[in-house]
Amino acid sequence: MERTWEPDHLGPAYSRLTLDLEPDEEGPCCATLVAHRGAPDRRPAAGFRRTLGAALARASDRDPEPRRIPALLYLHGWSDYFFHTELAEFCAERGIEFFALDLRKYGRSLREWQTPGYVRDLQEYDADLDAALAAVQDEIQARHGPGAAVELDLMAHSTGALTAVLWADRHPGRVASLILNSPWLDTQGSAMFRNTTQGLLEPLVRFRPKARLRLPEFGYYWRSISSEADGEWNLDRRWRPEFGFPIRAGWLTAVLSGHAAVARGLSLEVPVLVLASARSAVSSTWSEAMLEADSILDVSVMVRRATGLGRRVTLSRFDGALHDVLLSRPEVRAEVYAELDRWLRCGGPAARR
Repeated sequence: MERTWEPDHLGPAYSRLTLDLEPDEEGPCCATLVAHRGAPDRRPAAGFRRTLGAALARASDRDPEPRRIPALLYLHGWSDYFFHTELAEFCAERGIEFFALDLRKYGRSLREWQTPGYVRDLQEYDADLDAALAAVQDEIQARHGPGAAVELDLMAHSTGALTAVLWADRHPGRVASLILNSPWLDTQGSAMFRNTTQGLLEPLVRFRPKARLRLPEFGYYWRSISSEADGEWNLDRRWRPEFGFPIRAGWLTAVLSGHAAVARGLSLEVPVLVLASARSAVSSTWSEAMLEADSILDVSVMVRRATGLGRRVTLSRFDGALHDVLLSRPEVRAEVYAELDRWLRCGGPAARR
């Protein structure tokens, strides 16, 4: 299949590919794959994982084994899109091909006729991920030759991480590992609260699934990351609005159903790395603590649920980290990337062989 990559607004090292999906009740849908192309002569860092013998085709009496090319696919969270150029450059420096996916109705994939971020079931994203993985494989072969095969790590943030773990549980063997950046794995409060909320939403979802829920909107997290406020990141307000996308009844029900599935227990066979803040600062009033903590999720709930994802889960928590740990202040990000580097070199492939 011939694919048409276009320049991306992030700069000359980035390009994007529109992935057409089946239309839904709102009309045509697409997802958007972003690729970091980097310098053509870059070399992997010495000793970095998967770039040794597994990346070489061996001569033998049988057909040569395909060259395994390491790659990472990044999946954003709620009311979000890909702009993490530091992560892309981190991967490129280590010889890892980097891609990111803006899901349907988010970021580069959002169209004017669509309800931002809306789905009725998180499994709808299976089509987005299938299309992205096929495009990644095609691009890897275009860069490295028809004998190349991708060995993919899937990294995902918050609600995207919930989508990722459920997808990986349903589709074993599709990725080599999961890296979860502050995953939203359960509802704040007890399971009874989650079940009660689902029950209350059922009649509304049946007749008005896109009904907007009038939930408190404070904008404190946006304040902690945006260069227009107390953060350092240049955010597109169309794709990362200050108060987030409106919460719809059908979408929230889909998320609660995902939380219930996680609570029942998953059986992920691949290694899982969870990156999270050391503490939470969830409040209806602003405080300076929100500049050094997760102001969206209760990390104690997150960590408790994460331990039940599979047999090989590594938890790493960071003092001063924000909800998206990759958007924390520079000294915290340095610790996060150092941990990610150690885990990729030492914990990823070794844990699954």
